[in-house]
Amino acid sequence: IMNVFGLIPIGLILLCTTTISSLQCNHLPLQQRKMIENSLQLLDKMGKKFPQQCLREKMSFRFPEQVLKPRQKEAFKVAIEEIFQHIFYIFSKNLTLAAWDGTAIEQFQNGLYQQIEQLEACVTKKQTHYFHSKEVNRLKLKKYFQKIDCFLKDKQHNLCSWEISRAEMRRCLQLIDKVVRKL
Repeated sequence: IMNVFGLIPIGLILLCTTTISSLQCNHLPLQQRKMIENSLQLLDKMGKKFPQQCLREKMSFRFPEQVLKPRQKEAFKVAIEEIFQHIFYIFSKNLTLAAWDGTAIEQFQNGLYQQIEQLEACVTKKQTHYFHSKEVNRLKLKKYFQKIDCFLKDKQHNLCSWEISRAEMRRCLQLIDKVVRKL
């Protein structure tokens, strides 16, 4: 009898957690918009205006916009999660030459991490029916972010390479925001 009563609180906690998790998933587009808006503000806060000396080093990375136009909402969530993971990875290393506001960088990283966690919790595991398109999108995103990563490495993570990458991440988040607002 004691074991049964010990399991009741655990069962209630699991039930509440599942309910809260599903409520969070229902409000995901609204949460995403707020988080993206916050991330954009933090990107601006990180550094100052785009340095004039970096203008001649502009680089075109060509974000694969088709990954944000999937047929299912689930595939869209997977794509966004993937994008946030890549952005998190890029903004988690060799930032010393960027000379940005450390607090803003940390808040930006924490915000991305929270978004990744929320998306992971909300993305269902029954994704096999569009596995192929998901894989194609994953490869396109990987290629896009590899270009940025290689650009940073080639420029030895100098100030201009970081500023150009920051501008590109801003553009990337704005594209996601535009799609999220339509959902």
